[in-house]
Amino acid sequence: MQFSKVTGEKKHHKVVLYALSTCVWCKMTKQFLKDNEVEFEYIDVDLCEEEDKQKIREHIQSKGGPLSYSTTIVDDNVVITGFRKDLLKEALGI
Repeated sequence: MQFSKVTGEKKHHKVVLYALSTCVWCKMTKQFLKDNEVEFEYIDVDLCEEEDKQKIREHIQSKGGPLSYSTTIVDDNVVITGFRKDLLKEALGI
């Protein structure tokens, strides 16, 4: 499973984004993180092999999140589903 890394000046939190390549909300989440110079890793789940998709689904569910995209996991414990600027700002302290 190959994550893409986006570098940014704000490296205080570990941010992982599970997205779909065709999802407008996922693109907005990526752009929000970039605009706020947050370093993050992401993977477009729809472009993964079936085995990796299953691992991703299990990981999201193990964190208590619903299977919906975009799913952002901050510091391995805060799960944010969808494009929620308010929750992203709160979790990232921006």
